[in-house]
Amino acid sequence: MRTEWFLGGVMMAALVLYALLGGADFGGGVWDLLASGPRKREQRALIERVIGPIWEANHVWLILVVVLLFTAFPPAFAAISIALHVPITLFLVGVVFRGSAFSFRSYDSRGDRRQKRWGFVFSLASVIAPVLLGMIVGAVASGRIRVASGVVTSGFFAPWLSLFPFVVGLFALALFAFLAAVYLTNEAKEPALVDDFRLRALASGCVVAALALASFAASFRGAPLIREGLMDHPITWPLHVTTGLAATAAFFGLWTRRFRLARLAAAAQVTLILLGWAASQYPFLVVPDVTLEGAAANPRTLRLLVWVLGVGSVLLFPSLYVLFRVFGSGRAGAASDGDDEH
Repeated sequence: MRTEWFLGGVMMAALVLYALLGGADFGGGVWDLLASGPRKREQRALIERVIGPIWEANHVWLILVVVLLFTAFPPAFAAISIALHVPITLFLVGVVFRGSAFSFRSYDSRGDRRQKRWGFVFSLASVIAPVLLGMIVGAVASGRIRVASGVVTSGFFAPWLSLFPFVVGLFALALFAFLAAVYLTNEAKEPALVDDFRLRALASGCVVAALALASFAASFRGAPLIREGLMDHPITWPLHVTTGLAATAAFFGLWTRRFRLARLAAAAQVTLILLGWAASQYPFLVVPDVTLEGAAANPRTLRLLVWVLGVGSVLLFPSLYVLFRVFGSGRAGAASDGDDEH
């Protein structure tokens, strides 16, 4: 296997993990904003408990994607960071505001207006950041970022301020909200709360399906190479079929209250959607001028990076295992209940 293919696969795996973990955290913020009904306070308390002590660690996967991109594929990193520096900066500002607001809300005095304001900032940033992330992905795939002799010639606004990136941004938001709602049905203990998030999961799943169709329709003019890849690439049709099966299984699990099945199927659905996007875009990192092989750094750098990844994984994965084992939502919830009893 060529080294650049392996590193591209690692980068894709990190992006999938960020969507499954960090994306669900963004989705939790969406449901925090939309909390309603007689159990509004309980809904927000559950979201805060589940996101709780481990949400910040999920950004490690996004950091890994960025590091791999600028180390292994510097021309692609340069093109993306220059052409899309405006939405990337806004996304990072949203991530910072979201994290800061979540922390301030968690440790501020309960019930006062200041805490409510921090809660609103957390929720609003959780809505805006995924839309911007989806717009970045849509712009990269659209073919509107043009690079000539290593120089971006398409400007700083045209690539991402168009219909296709915006629809992909809304699709990302709906997908993360769906994932979060499915996860929360597994985390809720009270039957009423389970029903609240079950209904939200079913509704947001329908929105995901509608926006998936809208994204495909927008790709005919907004991303023709991606549309061709979705239709003509030999591996994409098996991915379409398995994605549909995963989505069906997720709905079946929600409808029949088999919530573990729904969680596994929803995670599989998100994974397959991302793999389908990667397959339809291959061999481009930035459509249509930057390819995986053309953007690869020199072989010595790539081999060294593989060794660094191996050493880093020995430290990263055990650390994350201990973090989730000790501070996972179940134990966090138990600890919280114990504190309440005292």
